Amino acid sequence: MTNTKIFFENGEGNKLAGYLELPLDQKPHNFILMAHCFTCDKNFHRVRNISKSLTLKGFGVLRFDFTGLGESEGDFSDSNFSGNVEDLIAAAGFLKREYKSPSMIIGHSFGGAAAIFASALLPEVKALATIGTPSSLDHVTHLLSEGLEKINKTGQAIVNIGGRPFEIKRQFLEDLETKDLKKVIAGLRKSILILHSPQDNIVEIKNAEELYKAARHPKSFISLDGANHLLSKREDSHYVGEVIGTWAYRYLDIPEAPQPKTTHEVVAQLEEEGFTTYLKAGNHQLIADEPKEFGGSDFGPTPYDYLSAALAACTSMTLQMYARRKKWPVGIVETHVNHSKTHALDCEHCDEGKAKLDTFERIITFTEDLEKEQINRLIEIADKCPVHKTLHNKVNIITGHKTK
Repeated sequence: MTNTKIFFENGEGNKLAGYLELPLDQKPHNFILMAHCFTCDKNFHRVRNISKSLTLKGFGVLRFDFTGLGESEGDFSDSNFSGNVEDLIAAAGFLKREYKSPSMIIGHSFGGAAAIFASALLPEVKALATIGTPSSLDHVTHLLSEGLEKINKTGQAIVNIGGRPFEIKRQFLEDLETKDLKKVIAGLRKSILILHSPQDNIVEIKNAEELYKAARHPKSFISLDGANHLLSKREDSHYVGEVIGTWAYRYLDIPEAPQPKTTHEVVAQLEEEGFTTYLKAGNHQLIADEPKEFGGSDFGPTPYDYLSAALAACTSMTLQMYARRKKWPVGIVETHVNHSKTHALDCEHCDEGKAKLDTFERIITFTEDLEKEQINRLIEIADKCPVHKTLHNKVNIITGHKTK
């Protein structure tokens, strides 16, 4: 996953700050907009975790701060629900201009309500997911209860929300009164996924039931059993991102990615430009690349990085296997490896036939205290790692050609 900070203007001329996250190969098949919860921001860990899980499934994700929150310009006290919807539309416009229109919007809590309204105004959005979203906009007034009387009397009040003070004006409440969330969701002709926790004590699960009843098919519901409203547990937010990504594959246009096929153990596939190489090793998909200074894009480890990784992994496995057999409490074994030269420089002289000495520096650490004799023996055992032996042995590489 790569993370790029971006800025764009909303309809009021305020500069809004966000992060655009792309999958490892920088080629998202679809873009998703994320709307954070009321008074939250783009940097909340659950927003980042959901984004990360989605990029692992090939999506590009734009998460940003609404007006007056986080790093975005504007006065929060002058913002309202309609402004949040307009911010989402501005974000969609940014994606359309610079990349590609978003095909999906995800909204958490109050942000889910904004996502519903925005998706109704964005024909290019084909799917929508809400997380812990209220079925009525007046639900947010419960969070403002301590200041409602003063707002109605003086037109504004400082209200504590989530441990932070926010100035709320009467226009915010008046704006909510003009919006019918269930009517809008009933009119959507889009695929919708509603996620909600039965244990949500801020927005009760009955809200999910009401949204589901109001929505048209295709609609889906997933229970976030055990999660709280803010998805405070890391595993909950990652799970949300994973299931949304999987669900979206059913309702969005996902181009079929070319998968390397082989009857061999490993295959490497490289297109005509660049060095970003797609690998299939057993059942696993990997990416290799070269650093930018050597003409690559740095989207993955270099071939020599993989070679060093093979030595490091094999060494740690071999040492743990030996220690378990000996019943030595070594704790966590870490093998740190450096290689003295880079693949790209080698290839400049591939045809010269000049032998070069490869040097692997290997440092091993254990988290448990061991006797000196035990450490010395384990260092000896490291040399018996199968990859270590392969690197020392004379290797025979047989190359042939096969017509596609």
